[in-house]
Amino acid sequence: MKIAPNIHQRFHYRTLEELQEELARLGLELPFDRDFSILGEPLQIGRWRAPNRFVVQPMEGFDAGPDGSPGELTFRRYRRYAVGGSGLIWFEATAVMAEARSNPHQLFIHRGNLDSFKRLVEETRRAARAVNGDEPVLVLQLTHSGRYSKPAGEPTPIIAHHNPILDPLHGLPPDYPLVTDEYLDRLQEVFLAAAELAARAGFDGVDIKSCHRYLLSELLASFTREGKYGGSLANRTRMLRETVARIAVSVPGIFVTTRLNVYDGLPYPYGWGVSQEDPKSPDLCEPIALVGELVKLGIPLLNVTMGNPYYNPHLNRPYDLPIAGMKLPDEHPLVGVARFVALTRAIQEAHPGLPVVASGYSWLRHLMPYLAAGVIKTGGATMVGQGRGAFAYPDSVRDILEKGRMDPAKCCVTCSACTQLMRDGEMTGCVVRDSEIYGPKYRHRALL
Repeated sequence: MKIAPNIHQRFHYRTLEELQEELARLGLELPFDRDFSILGEPLQIGRWRAPNRFVVQPMEGFDAGPDGSPGELTFRRYRRYAVGGSGLIWFEATAVMAEARSNPHQLFIHRGNLDSFKRLVEETRRAARAVNGDEPVLVLQLTHSGRYSKPAGEPTPIIAHHNPILDPLHGLPPDYPLVTDEYLDRLQEVFLAAAELAARAGFDGVDIKSCHRYLLSELLASFTREGKYGGSLANRTRMLRETVARIAVSVPGIFVTTRLNVYDGLPYPYGWGVSQEDPKSPDLCEPIALVGELVKLGIPLLNVTMGNPYYNPHLNRPYDLPIAGMKLPDEHPLVGVARFVALTRAIQEAHPGLPVVASGYSWLRHLMPYLAAGVIKTGGATMVGQGRGAFAYPDSVRDILEKGRMDPAKCCVTCSACTQLMRDGEMTGCVVRDSEIYGPKYRHRALL
């Protein structure tokens, strides 16, 4: 019996053959490969060398001190990632100014805590060398939370344009003020200063975060905005392009990249990378053009993602269970995985010389490496990232490369509990696989 692609199901596959049978019933195709050797191949990223093709994606722990300095659990998280063996660690979203924080305990880099970030980098490198004999490439994600700013625990949105879908979710009136062009001009300087600090801390690269509807991502879809940061493609991409260019010139010791939404899943004129006729249909003309401009500016790497974790989280992380108050999506999670693979492939094939990081595979659990190897081998991406998967199973890469398999009992179960903690303003981690630390926090919030 053919399964309708709009019927959500939980993961229940023991073998690759079972998964392939399900894909056939859904009328979907994904590239799998049983030879994982390509995943262990090193990759040159500019003048930096990643020892393998795995990336730890940026996942906030919200365990920083009041001044934004890394806390004890922050150090623990990155030591575990380092020992786990990924070739590149993409450090979590780190605010570039106090009002840009999405949580009072989000990381925030500034002159006053530079030594703490230096120590975080040094300890991460030391842990990797001690166990793996090699160092991962380290990228710091720099962010302005924009619409989702909550620096003191209460929402203080900073928005680029009005959105009739998202504004009511935040209780924003039609006359809520928009961020000014002058603010955005100054913000370029702030990103530049943060990149200089990241270089001094010892990071190899910085990510100017442009995804998931935070401020720079929202600017990409600011079709209705007036002024030099809205309207035309050149204006809507100005903030990202000019910030990247300034860092590339002024901070030569570090590379600059971006984690970029290529598809918002919001209707035009409020969504980026969407068909003007159908928001469920991607249109990658503008994202591909933007990536071309970024390549001209010298970015040596691109991290692809999509969707809005606050509105349509199934687009960027297919799951078994949603957070409280969120309905299950009207699609099978494999449809979401296939969409992610297809859109990432489109970007990679449009720019074959640019290493592209793929995402969205955690729902596949222990079968993830088969898809990762198949996608890279067929030219659909160059590296594969794990976000929730790394939270749950930080040493998965060592198991894949040394044992040729992942342990199903250690994999992320896509239950959304880590996201629930994040939404509730708690320190975040894997409730299931790291339950001694995060289980009590989750149970406490569930009782409130």
